[in-house]
Amino acid sequence: MSGFAGFAVRRAMGAVITLLVISVIIYVVFYATPGNVAQITCGPRCSPEQVHQVAQQLKLDDPLYLRYWHFLEGILVGQDYSTGTSVEHCSAPCLGQSYQSDQQVTQIILTKLPVSLSLVVGAMVLWLVMGVGTGVLSAWRRGRFSERALTGLTLAGISTPVFVIGLLLMIVICGQLELLPFPEYVPFTDDPEQWAWGLLLPWFTLALSEAAYFARLTRASMLETLAEDHIRTFRAYGVGERSLVGRHALRGALAPIIALNANDFGSAVGGAVLIESLFGLPGIGQELVHAVNVVDLPVVVGMVLVIGFFVVLANAVADVLFAVADRRVVLT
Repeated sequence: MSGFAGFAVRRAMGAVITLLVISVIIYVVFYATPGNVAQITCGPRCSPEQVHQVAQQLKLDDPLYLRYWHFLEGILVGQDYSTGTSVEHCSAPCLGQSYQSDQQVTQIILTKLPVSLSLVVGAMVLWLVMGVGTGVLSAWRRGRFSERALTGLTLAGISTPVFVIGLLLMIVICGQLELLPFPEYVPFTDDPEQWAWGLLLPWFTLALSEAAYFARLTRASMLETLAEDHIRTFRAYGVGERSLVGRHALRGALAPIIALNANDFGSAVGGAVLIESLFGLPGIGQELVHAVNVVDLPVVVGMVLVIGFFVVLANAVADVLFAVADRRVVLT
């Protein structure tokens, strides 16, 4: 296959291989390190009988490669778990079973994932609009007072920790001005309006810190593109400044913006721990911290693997968007 279709297939195959490598690394780090894995997985309060049952379920007596194959097999086709009196089937993709709550890890993730995706997707729209818009305006107004003011604001956004921004917004907007109620997550299917109002402040908190990076990157990319020869040629032929900035310079500056957005989206799915903890959002990040605290290894492994999946997926989508924005990428 050649052209865009071949490029998309190669990137998809690369993403699958990357996910396999990530799964191997995760499995080795958590299940093949020195120590009593069964005791760690079950917890410090487990009896010897419970530890033995966990060791049987994890097949710790099997060779390492066979144990990894069982782990991968559970993800691809599912597997059965013995509960002592009966056998429970875990459908694919099966990421194991929590030994703290006896729930399937996949079910825990499906419960928490909509919260994190709601937070990240909404914040992503805001940080793209604010960051790219500020960067374009800053490059367009270079050397003027407005450009210096915007540069100062972006530096303040980069240097201010995200939890400080969140606390200030809650104190001022929710406490003093009473413009918004204190954030409380409501599922979208229950009430879309309350869902949006409950996430508005977390969206702005996450978006303000990320938008500063996008503004700096967009400004630098725009200034570099505006200095290129083809832009000078367009300007010499009398093309308007707004058209130069909006149609030609911005398109040339899209590549680094797409790359940064892909990395930020993938990492923010599991990395917005501070935002979820600050506003009490029951998402992936908060659940991962809880699983680490109680040493619930199946939950930790499952969530790390899911976070890795979103990072790989976001970068694969970014590669495709690269090709859409610049067809020269297809030939590389």
